[in-house]
This record gives sequence, structure tokens and C-alpha cells, in this order.
Amino acid sequence: MVAELFVSEIVRCAAAAGEEPLIWSQDRATTGAEFGESIFRYARALAGSGIGGNDLVGLFAPNRPEALAIRYAANLIGAATCFLPSAGTAANRHDLLTMMDLRMLVVFPETAHLVPDPAPAGLACVGVDLPGIRLDRLAAAESGDPLPCRARPHDLGHVASSGGTTGVPKGSLRSFEIYSKMVATPEDPTRRQLVNGPLAYLSQTLVDSTILGGGTVIMQDAFEPAETLAAIEAHRVTHLMLLETQLAQVIDHPDLGIRDLSSLRVLSHGGAAAPPSFRRRAREAIGPVLATMYGCNELGMVSFLAPGEYDRPEHRTSVGRISPGVDVRIRAADGTIASVPGGIGTIEVRSPRMAQGYRNQPEREAAAFVDGWYHTGDLGAIGENGVLYFHGRADDLSNLDGAQVTSDALEDTAARVPGVRYAVAVADEDGTWSVAIQSDTAAVETCRHAITTAHGITAVVARLTEFPLTEQGKADRVAIRTLVRSAQTARPGQAAAGQ
Repeated sequence: MVAELFVSEIVRCAAAAGEEPLIWSQDRATTGAEFGESIFRYARALAGSGIGGNDLVGLFAPNRPEALAIRYAANLIGAATCFLPSAGTAANRHDLLTMMDLRMLVVFPETAHLVPDPAPAGLACVGVDLPGIRLDRLAAAESGDPLPCRARPHDLGHVASSGGTTGVPKGSLRSFEIYSKMVATPEDPTRRQLVNGPLAYLSQTLVDSTILGGGTVIMQDAFEPAETLAAIEAHRVTHLMLLETQLAQVIDHPDLGIRDLSSLRVLSHGGAAAPPSFRRRAREAIGPVLATMYGCNELGMVSFLAPGEYDRPEHRTSVGRISPGVDVRIRAADGTIASVPGGIGTIEVRSPRMAQGYRNQPEREAAAFVDGWYHTGDLGAIGENGVLYFHGRADDLSNLDGAQVTSDALEDTAARVPGVRYAVAVADEDGTWSVAIQSDTAAVETCRHAITTAHGITAVVARLTEFPLTEQGKADRVAIRTLVRSAQTARPGQAAAGQ
């Protein structure tokens, strides 16, 4: 058991920060004292509205301190919380809210349009008038004096949502105790973490770990490369996490050469299998602060490749050393557990930080959580040096004369073609491949020839002006496949518009 539950530690760290800035948002600093008082006011308002232990409070939340305060306030009085994704469509949102079975849904001016019609029972609004209570007004009338923590270790404390790009998102469940283990972090009061991704995903754990370590959080509404670079310079950011699609935009942005990035200590990237050619280009552009990782909502961090190891030859395709206490195994195509280092198969993980299942989705839960192991659906291998290798999704795999062809291998081949800045390869149901490239030149035929020569397959290659992205910011592989296929009829080298 952890010594203290994370929400108790959050409150303690806010108090310790006192009149020093704890969170920056929209160029305004929220001090630790202000943030702590806000948590206590919202906790009293939530309790007065009937929220308590074993309730689930969901938030369609912007990247704002008040959204964080409400989440911590609900946790403080024993309720579980979930930052919700937009889920793509109104139908998906309806199904998401039905599946989550919330006691309260909190919305803000920026997210009020996501509320279904008719509005659900238990709607709470902050800064906007809709049917339901004005939670901010109730909180303003409450005391900001400290409250004891009512959360219990084994009660449900945290639900992490997936993106749901192909249907209703999954909600990964963790007790207060397990989530506290997930975000526990060494003390680092000099850490200045830039957070510019939706709170529904990794951003919430970055916020938690930064505050728990005594650091400072800098929040932006969303990722935009120029604003990201400007924030690093203005706020002397030390830590930043980007998806590979975002890192590609940063290293190609003209402001990269004029912004002072000397404060950066760790720029982590993740979310996709980054091929060696892309990693090398990023390293040349950013410098010796790059790191990468592997993990997911259900597992937290599984492995981490620190900046000091990033340049080593044995790590040029790895996602680093497996975290202490985490067990990883590789299941081969024949269903056996791989016993030879380097064999590619699907990654299965067992971890003390692993989710305990999915919220009201028993069939998905039974398929993914098996005998204490989580089946990721990702391709990978464990090397002789004990590090983990990630090769993309298991759906993106084909076999040619007994040889496995993975998406990251095709992406690496395409990215090695002069002028190609980024590439995404997606396996089609018929065993063929669709490859999208971003390039300043008409490199389509050159890429197609390079892929055939290196891998013995014929791929459909298209040049896209922009890659369609998920809400999280990852490459939308389903949309990319559709765009590439539709571009087949375009004249060679013509760039198709992204969506």
C-alpha cells in the first residue's frame, strides 16, 4: 500500500507551494494556496449536492485549473472521477455516458456543446448556464478551509477513457490505491511540465505526477507547434510529452531555430512506433533531451528510454527498459510464449499499476484482462539486452513467405526517402498496405519502389498535405487508409488533402 492516497498528497503539495505559482494557464498563475482553497470549496459544493463515496463524476473538461480542482475535490470526498473524451460523434457520446453511468456530469463553456439533448440528470455547469446546477456559484459560497480526505484505498477512484475512434471508448478502472501507485513520483521541485494534450488522456497523469513531485504545471488549451515552442521559452519548461505526430510538426517548424529551448531536460515522445530514421531526424533537430516510452491507459508506463540512452545503437528501435515491478511477455502467432529474445509477437503485461478492468464492458474486459495479464494488441519483442521493442498494432502486420512485415518497418523505409518528413503505414484487410507520406517533393513513386525493394510487397502510397488525427492527436489510421485509397485515382505525386 502507498503511504498516502494521491489526492491527500495533492492537497499537501498545494499547501506547501503556498503563494508560489503551482499552475499556469492562459498566462495567469494559480498559486498553491489558491488552488488548495478551490479544491476545498468545490469539495463542499459537491458534497452538498449529494456526491460521495463510490459515485462517479465525469468531466467534459478544458485544460483549466478549475477542472483539475473539481476532479481533486470529488476524489477528496471519496468519489471517482473521469475526464471524458468528446468521443467523435453525438451517438458515441450518448453511448459513452450510458456506459459510464455517471452520478454527475460537469461541463464548461468550452465543452457545453458536448452535452446531449435532452441534458442528462446530474448535470453541473461551470461558467455557463444550462439545465442543472451552477457548481462554480455553489463553490464560491463555501469555505476554503481544509477538509479531511474521505477516499478509501480500495474504492474506485479513477476511470481513464480511451479515444474511441472506432466506437464507444473504454473506461479503465483503478482504485484510489492503484492509481496512487501509478502517479507516485520522486520529488523534483525544479520540474516545469508543459501540458497541452486533452486531460482525458495522458495529460492528467502528467499533471498529477508534476504536482506530487513539487513541480509547476504550465497548461495550454491544445497542441500547436509555434505556441508550444514559445511556451518552452517563456516558462523555462523542463519537461514535455509529445505524440510522434506532434514531434514531427515541432521539428519541421521554422520557429524551432529561433526559440530558446535550453531549459528542456526531457522531451518524451510516444503513442506510435517511431522508426529509426524519424528518431534520428528528431535527435538532430532537438538535441540530447529526447526520450521515449511505451504504455497505455490500461497499464500506465511499461518502459522508458531516458535521454542518456537514446543515442545508443542497441536502443535505436527500442522503447527502453521495462519499468521495475512490471512483467512483460511476448505471445507468438502460434499462441505460445516466446522463449527466444527478439521474436516478434503480441505484448502482454502484468503490472501493479494495471487497471482492474473496464467500466460496464464485461466482454471487452474478459478479452483484454486474462489471468492477471493485460493483452495489449500491440506488436513487440524483448531483446537480449532486456529492453522492449514496439512495432505497432497487431492489426498492422502481414506475412510474406514466412517473413513478418510490420508498420514501423515500412514507415522507416518510406522516411528514408529524401524529402519525406513523416510516414504512416496501415495494413489493409486484404493483406495489402496503404502508406501515407508528408513530403515537399513528389516522392510517391520513389517510396513505392523503395518499399517493394526492401520488403517484397506492393504498397499503395499517397502524399497527404496533412494527416488526419484523432482527438488525442495520434494519426487516425482508419481515416488515413481511406484517404490513401481514394488518392489512387489521383495523378502520381499529387498531394491529397487531409481531413
